[in-house]
Amino acid sequence: MLEIRPTCENCNKKLLNHATDAMICTFECTFCRDCVENILKKVCPNCGGNFTERPIRPKELLDKYPVSKHIVFKPVDVEKHNELIKNRK
Repeated sequence: MLEIRPTCENCNKKLLNHATDAMICTFECTFCRDCVENILKKVCPNCGGNFTERPIRPKELLDKYPVSKHIVFKPVDVEKHNELIKNRK
């Protein structure tokens, strides 16, 4: 079951359960679409993988399976991230 983290790891923007701009990688690293496309260039700074749109947990399941309140806030070092991308090619 996905953790459904509440914010973007880079900019700390709120990403509620129903957010359509929440993106995740295979390890559930969570970023907003703006950071993924414009800063991260679609490459996860933690694992080097790609992103996909995070699914929305149905409202009727939120009581039984609540979303996470754990905030992961690790602003990306853009220079290091660009090096990671450059070295992947």
